[in-house]
Amino acid sequence: MREVFLVSENSTSFGKDLGDVRALEGLLPRLAAVEGLDRVRVSYLQPAEVRPGLVDVLTSTPGVVPYFDLSFQHASGTLLRRMRRFGDRERFLELLRTVRERAPEAGARSNFIVGFPGETEAEFEDLVAFLGEARLDAIGVFGYSDEDGTEAVGHGGKLPAEVIDERVDRLNRLAEELMAQRAEERIGSEVTVLVESVLEDGAYEGRAEHQRPRSTAAPSCTARVWPWATSSGPP
Repeated sequence: MREVFLVSENSTSFGKDLGDVRALEGLLPRLAAVEGLDRVRVSYLQPAEVRPGLVDVLTSTPGVVPYFDLSFQHASGTLLRRMRRFGDRERFLELLRTVRERAPEAGARSNFIVGFPGETEAEFEDLVAFLGEARLDAIGVFGYSDEDGTEAVGHGGKLPAEVIDERVDRLNRLAEELMAQRAEERIGSEVTVLVESVLEDGAYEGRAEHQRPRSTAAPSCTARVWPWATSSGPP
């Protein structure tokens, strides 16, 4: 089995420079039709740019995996405005509901920044509540730090390092629990696994459609599959 994985800083911007905001919707089916390819996956989708047509393509095109790597970054609408981003908790949850109505087994992951300048306890709690409802397969948590050349460097309201560390730790512990729960929800599902390696104990390690390749910036999961098994573990 062969998989093509499309990666960019913002894949939903593909075609904008050519005046075609729906270019990705046209590209994915053409890639999936290439002889010898079994799966096509795309990452880093901006939620505000995930139009109904793109959801249709990602959930109904043979060979295009129903995988939504969504760049939420946070869930508080007020904090996202300060980041110059769009969306909020309810809009993000509605997007996930729409995806799962069309493809119940669709994979979903995102990264989140904790401790952005001015982040209040209420805004942080909004993010905590969102994660509890979102049922994401993979969650990445990062603490805010100044980066040269970014607008946020000049923002007031910088949080103390110990506050950021405490929130990162709390959200990481919650994320681990929620990802485990989501994995348990999938027990009993029959999946096709792309095998990536053979382990010493005779098991194979690979990925199902709802799992992206491993990377340091984007957490993922892999399945251990024994030759006699039809699920991700021994009988």
